[in-house]
Amino acid sequence: MQLKIYNSLTGEKEIFKPILEGNVGMYVCGPTVYSNVHLGNVRTFLSFDFIYRSLMHLGYKVRYVRNITDAGHLTDDGDVNNDRFVKQTRLEKLEPMEIVQKYTVDFHKVLDMFNLLPPNIEPTATGHIVEQIELTQKLIEKGFAYESNGSVYFDVLEYNRRGLNYGELSKRNIEELFANTRDLDGQGEKKNPQDFALWKKASPAHIMRWNSPWGEGFPGWHLECTAMSTKYLGETFDIHGGGMDLKFPHHECEIAQGKACNDASPVNYWMHANMLTMNSQRMSKSTGNYILPMQLMTGENDFFEKPFHPSIVRFCFLQAHYRSVLDISNDAMLASEKGFIRLMEAIKLLPSIKERYKSDYDVNFLNKISLNDPQYFDVKLWIDKCYEALNDDFNSPVLISHIFEAVNNIYKLNTIEAKIVSMEHLELLEKTLNVLVFDVLGLQAIEENNNEKLDQTLQVLIELRNQARKSKNFDLSDQIRDKLLAEGIELKDGRDGTSYVLN
Repeated sequence: MQLKIYNSLTGEKEIFKPILEGNVGMYVCGPTVYSNVHLGNVRTFLSFDFIYRSLMHLGYKVRYVRNITDAGHLTDDGDVNNDRFVKQTRLEKLEPMEIVQKYTVDFHKVLDMFNLLPPNIEPTATGHIVEQIELTQKLIEKGFAYESNGSVYFDVLEYNRRGLNYGELSKRNIEELFANTRDLDGQGEKKNPQDFALWKKASPAHIMRWNSPWGEGFPGWHLECTAMSTKYLGETFDIHGGGMDLKFPHHECEIAQGKACNDASPVNYWMHANMLTMNSQRMSKSTGNYILPMQLMTGENDFFEKPFHPSIVRFCFLQAHYRSVLDISNDAMLASEKGFIRLMEAIKLLPSIKERYKSDYDVNFLNKISLNDPQYFDVKLWIDKCYEALNDDFNSPVLISHIFEAVNNIYKLNTIEAKIVSMEHLELLEKTLNVLVFDVLGLQAIEENNNEKLDQTLQVLIELRNQARKSKNFDLSDQIRDKLLAEGIELKDGRDGTSYVLN
């Protein structure tokens, strides 16, 4: 089967042809670490984790680069006070790198909980200032950028005058872009309203600053990804991913920087994950329709009736294609939990089914299976359908639907309502299902909570002791109490009943 990927640049599914056969260079825009990672971010990174896992499973050697933006993220190019790090340092009264460390740790902690694999390289913007300065100098030398009052801007009109197309990814017309540009402070430094900052002069109050040929300042947001992606993956690489919200201006600017610097398109396949909504509305702090990942997992929120394990959240997210809008709600999470439990229980059934089939093989299966039998489960055909979905632009919802075809047949096999052609096919089913569920989808079985089991067991013993006391069997009552105490569990009788303390 040939892998097909939807290319945002062309708007079509294309047969994937890596630059170097058998190898994939993939860059994904990482977080801006000035606040807690939100669920929409998690959805994007989880989508590309699934794509990363799929590529490796399909036999590719992948170099996966995902950056950390820890400097220079301006909400616009006019006012340096709109730097997100500057704003957050003032709110929290911390140093900028304290903010960076705090939220980088949060980012990694949350992604670990969702079982995301780490990238091969995780570079930071502050760790690549030299490369960004060098790129800026190169763009100036080639006539695509200009210095103005200590800042450096990319000249969008000059880029288009040379036959290039600023707007090719987002399909925006440059005349419309100019017409719709708002007046912002500092725009007077630019030749054109749509010119974007490569390097920004630092105001006296701006803490994060570096020396450059144009004075003290800091890099523009778009430049870092060009500097880091090309450093680790080459001037042209295979896949660039990110959220749909980054298509313009961020990725548009990356294309312009790459083409202007290196006379070549920087990326062959652009991939964009769609947005996450909650209760059919866009998530927003201002409207209150907003929840952090940890709040979903702990149950400390007003939207969901109970906590949900990260694996159930991951399973829910993967039931939507990465290019589709995903809506989460209490009902959707409960349905995902139910489906997840059914899936895991089916996987647990397979070893016992295998054991039974080994003993009954001659009687029930050998030379008695007709491939036209409606009860027959064709494992090889099922595997083909699974990989067809995986190769069709990483279609996780279709893949999951095929996995549940296997799940339904496993329950039937367990009651002898379905048939399978041989033990080899049964073992193939088990192996393939485990690989697809745990390695490709990245799901994890939920371990039983030992504390809950202990509590349930102790409540049974407390009830037995209470019954012994009611029937005046004080020897048994004292024996239960003393044996528990010897194991470090002290029973305490009070007005509200009996409780226990672990010593």
